[in-house]
Amino acid sequence: MSIVEVKVPQLSESVAEATLIAWKKQAGEAVAADEILIEIETDKVILEVPAPAAGVLAEIVEGDGATVASEQVIARIDTNAVASAAPAPAAASAPPAAAPAPAAAATGGSKGDVAMPAAAKILSEKGLSPSDVPGSGKDGRVTKGDALAASAGGAKSTAAAIPTGVPTKALPQVAAPTSAQDLGDRPEQRVPMTRLRARIAERLLQSQSTNAILTTFNEVNMAPVMELRKKFQDQFTKEHGVKLGFMSFFVKAAVHALKKFPVLNASVDGNDIIYHGYFDIGIAVGSPRGLVVPILRNADQMSFADIEKKIAEFGKKAQEGKLGIEEMTGGTFSISNGGTFGSMMSTPIINPPQSAILGVHATKDRAVVENGQIVVRPMNYLAMSYDHRIIDGREAVLGLVAMKDALEDPSRLLFDL
Repeated sequence: MSIVEVKVPQLSESVAEATLIAWKKQAGEAVAADEILIEIETDKVILEVPAPAAGVLAEIVEGDGATVASEQVIARIDTNAVASAAPAPAAASAPPAAAPAPAAAATGGSKGDVAMPAAAKILSEKGLSPSDVPGSGKDGRVTKGDALAASAGGAKSTAAAIPTGVPTKALPQVAAPTSAQDLGDRPEQRVPMTRLRARIAERLLQSQSTNAILTTFNEVNMAPVMELRKKFQDQFTKEHGVKLGFMSFFVKAAVHALKKFPVLNASVDGNDIIYHGYFDIGIAVGSPRGLVVPILRNADQMSFADIEKKIAEFGKKAQEGKLGIEEMTGGTFSISNGGTFGSMMSTPIINPPQSAILGVHATKDRAVVENGQIVVRPMNYLAMSYDHRIIDGREAVLGLVAMKDALEDPSRLLFDL
């Protein structure tokens, strides 16, 4: 027998521990070299752990949901073994030997009937079959949460989960209570925060408690940008293979203003102000796990096409949970585009240690006054939150006006006016 250990990848210095999400293989199954065995969630990214060698997954040391540290052994692969016809349950969370029948059912059948190791143990103890429990895991697998809900409310009540209007992968389904006299028609379900969500909460509270946040607003006529996009969209797409969006204009306008008012691009370190001679712009991106902010490095040196391609890449990686830690580290200024979801106005929260953030909203036709006449223009409300400890109202207001001017006359960006 030749055993190869599967270990947690080296985590970054700022990440002390991580959580195992769900094993893609079970003990006793054959694995190929570099085949992804499990995903590990940190408070920043999701890491994929590949098999270090081909063989049979001989033992799962740490089951789904376990908290692990860098270089910790989580499984072992026997490189000389041959996979059995029916894979054995994970050692870390195998069902008791006295109840083999439910365990076999938990690992067999169609994808929708498969229970994860921890879930199989719970179902076995309660005498339930995975086929009776709707799974919310990948490919319909029954997770530990599904098993707990089923054991608490019965398989039938779990099957009658209250619809939320979103896929089960996005939000947990709340099972109906077993007894009307307990909760009536008001069921509840307690779900732990993911590491990313807990980290987001921590950083938002940190920002609110350590920064003197103030927000200034302005409105911008987006007609010039929209006309420019319409004129060059086809040619731009054909030349660069990506559409010309609004975000590249917002990024360019932001960098334009940051150059004029460097304090907007600065950060606070104790009693010192650090003025950054580079422009790393964070772009807030929504993902199934929560809000993430990947960074456009040296945005001042990027073309419109470079920006659009990078933002598209960030969006794809965010949806797949494949953004790397290095892609979300640092940043001197951020942009949050709530307009993609229809937001008309908001007061964005600063992303520490940055000192300012631009909030962009939905562009809507509105009645405005020009030269004494009421006309209809595509207007967008801009909001910039800033740390009033180092940024005075003058710099904040003038910085936002500089962004407005650049968007209403994009030619200013060409001549740095």
